[in-house]
Amino acid sequence: MADVLNTPLRLPCGETLPNRLAKAGMTEGLSDRYLRATPGLCRLYERWSYGGAGLLITGNLQIDKRVLERPGNVAIDNNGGMRELELWARAGRVGGNHLWMQISHAGRQAPWYVTRRPLAPSPVQLKLLGTYRKPRALSENEIRDLIERWANVAGIAKNAGFTGVQIHAAHGYLLSSFLSPAINRRNDAWGGSLENRARMLLETIRAVRKRVGAGFPVALKLNSADFQKGGFEFDDCLRLVDMINQEGIDLLEISGGSYEQPRLLGYGGDSASADPGSSTARREAYFLKYASEVRRVAEMPIMVTGGFRSRDVMTDAIESGDTDIIGMGRPMCGDPEIARKLLAGEVEEAPRYEQSLKVMSGNQQNPLVRLWPLQVFGQQAWYYMQLFRLARGEDPKPSLKPLACFLRWQNDELLSALLLNRRRTPQTQETPAYVDER
Repeated sequence: MADVLNTPLRLPCGETLPNRLAKAGMTEGLSDRYLRATPGLCRLYERWSYGGAGLLITGNLQIDKRVLERPGNVAIDNNGGMRELELWARAGRVGGNHLWMQISHAGRQAPWYVTRRPLAPSPVQLKLLGTYRKPRALSENEIRDLIERWANVAGIAKNAGFTGVQIHAAHGYLLSSFLSPAINRRNDAWGGSLENRARMLLETIRAVRKRVGAGFPVALKLNSADFQKGGFEFDDCLRLVDMINQEGIDLLEISGGSYEQPRLLGYGGDSASADPGSSTARREAYFLKYASEVRRVAEMPIMVTGGFRSRDVMTDAIESGDTDIIGMGRPMCGDPEIARKLLAGEVEEAPRYEQSLKVMSGNQQNPLVRLWPLQVFGQQAWYYMQLFRLARGEDPKPSLKPLACFLRWQNDELLSALLLNRRRTPQTQETPAYVDER
């Protein structure tokens, strides 16, 4: 059998991905003070484009500049920046890959230092380290406005030169929170039954497809489950996928968890990756066991992200039919060419950086050591610092210490929040310094 990782994948819309490896969406934090794309994003995505993955998905581009996931989000909301988007799209396609824009709304997962009042289906506060304020429930007119914003941003992405879009409905952001009965406590047509809770997502998909046309890739990122009591369950996911089969989605990415249950990072309870009795593939790939069941229902190609490191596990996952595309994120921060190396057989597995990234070490009975949010944010900060280095044209630096990265990241986040200017568009927009005419 031919090497399946190097096999192209034809999508339902007619477009073809050149291989089976994808860079999953990761928040970059590299916008300017007007929330526009920057030369740093161009350098980062050019590096990844030459890195070999057949598909690159951007991270958390916001449709609403009032509500941000973090200060450095790129947003498309009457703030200009079309030329910057075009340069970004060009830089991210130089290697012959697809570049899809992930479009999102942070919802209630918007920190206090960057969002005055988060928005959500219901006023259910995210209580995590005192970072998030109580959200305001959206009105029906606001819901319809946001659906139109998703469609508008998708159309802009297409015009700017991105080759597809991914609607982010996972990880506790706005569309994900509408799906969760623990967060969505509405008693109108947008809450209650799964059909009502899924209404905003389904209408968003339809509006996006209508705007971009039948031949343009539209993907969806969806939780297998929230892993929270009373939240979006796996049975809900299977029922929802059956509904989505009729909506013309070209690629369904299966993930899971939220800020409160960060399963994507390998934390939080009894994840498959922590099960010593499961197969090597199940231990390594956090959501593969869910994807194999989704596959029985889904009529569109599947992408699974979270924990993949071994070339053999990736190959087996595709050959078994559990998934069509392997999504990777964190390994590409430490080695932007890891996809090419895996595809060429130069390496058998991606680096497992997280095994050595401990903010606190010592006896596991120490409550500070067991404080998983500190471990999660410390590791995340390490990856952020690697992204920033790549954006400056530097190589990754694995020797960075996660605690020092965490302190640096917190300082940078607060400073960036202070410098944000979302109220007006600059009167004159200079052409960015990054220009690559290849």
